[in-house]
Amino acid sequence: MTTAHPHPDGSEPGRASLELADWRRRVAELYAVVRQRAATDPEAAWDQWRAVREALYRDHPQSPVPAAARGAFRSRHWPYDPGWRFEVDIRLDGAPESTGALAPIAPAAALALAAPAPLGSGFGLNLQLPMSTGDALSFTRLGEVRLPLPAGKRTLGLYWMAGYAGGIFLPFRDSTNGSATYAAGRYLLDTAKSADLGGDVAAGRLILDFNFAFHPSCAFDPRWSCPLAPPDNRLDAAVEVGERLK
Repeated sequence: MTTAHPHPDGSEPGRASLELADWRRRVAELYAVVRQRAATDPEAAWDQWRAVREALYRDHPQSPVPAAARGAFRSRHWPYDPGWRFEVDIRLDGAPESTGALAPIAPAAALALAAPAPLGSGFGLNLQLPMSTGDALSFTRLGEVRLPLPAGKRTLGLYWMAGYAGGIFLPFRDSTNGSATYAAGRYLLDTAKSADLGGDVAAGRLILDFNFAFHPSCAFDPRWSCPLAPPDNRLDAAVEVGERLK
């Protein structure tokens, strides 16, 4: 579910590539089921997501968990909390401010969420996000989403992965990092790996359910190379839902 080398364990490249394709296929199938089931029962969808994901991490040859630790692997999550599921408007960079609700993106602009925004196109800020190992990876900043948290609205930047397979990318940090969760943060969306909770593209809205927050592969094994959340995607709150390490 994160950017990684096709065969970090040094296995034969051709076979590892086929295994990686199978991993992506299974993850895509899982999120397709999650989106459909969550429309009527988000917690049941979350239960299924946890069970299937744990089985993949324990049994699949492309699991980010080191091979020696897979047999005993068990995922850890906080209990499901419906208060952390939101449907939010996207404000594209450069969109005019409005009073009240965030202005949805127009259908023509929404196409940018379905295709890569070329670097230098002027659509958004081009930047390099830090990686857990290796060179920084290029992203285009699409805009932002605002979360209606109990303590007030908070903002997270929304990114498009310029290289690799492209895709919407939404990492975040919070005050659980370094204790209950990975020090460099977690992911909420990574559509290049099919980690996509859905939304209404024409209306410019995304579903963000923090109960589905997950760790990058490098949280399990430093041999994997993963883009990390930038400092401005830090929430000044403890997001005690989603995947935890402790």
